[in-house]
Amino acid sequence: MSSTSAPSRKALSKIACNRLQKELLEWQVNPPAGFKHKVSDNLQRWVIEVHGAPGTLYANEPYQLQVDFPEHYPMEAPQVIFLHPAPLHPHIYSNGHICLDILYDSWSPAMTVSSVCISILSMLSSSTAKQRPADNDRYVKNCRNGRSPKETRWWFHDDKV
Repeated sequence: MSSTSAPSRKALSKIACNRLQKELLEWQVNPPAGFKHKVSDNLQRWVIEVHGAPGTLYANEPYQLQVDFPEHYPMEAPQVIFLHPAPLHPHIYSNGHICLDILYDSWSPAMTVSSVCISILSMLSSSTAKQRPADNDRYVKNCRNGRSPKETRWWFHDDKV
């Protein structure tokens, strides 16, 4: 996945900068198991390595998440996508977009990058099948030209995968 799907880049607010610096420091002291922040001087975009949890369909498989923070983080959710290649999962599209309610409608400013990562790992770990969403081809075709997943009106109907 290229970085063309990044949201429009306005500078982070002072509140967002302070919050992200605090989260980054906490991450360095106590990173969530199975994740590694790739060091960068860009506070507005994090790339995070994730490894599938042992005993799951994705055990030890490496993936990368790209997290783009909006100007008003944490009041507004970050954009989180998988970089290519995205895992085969019923809620992850081949372009890396993730259908997970906490990234959109259920976002709360109390959430952190760590809590989002843990939720994504939990979603991967609970999967019973490695497959794309049924509407993958149509959705990806409609997302060409860098459309953000935050522009999608997601329908959260399946929490059993």
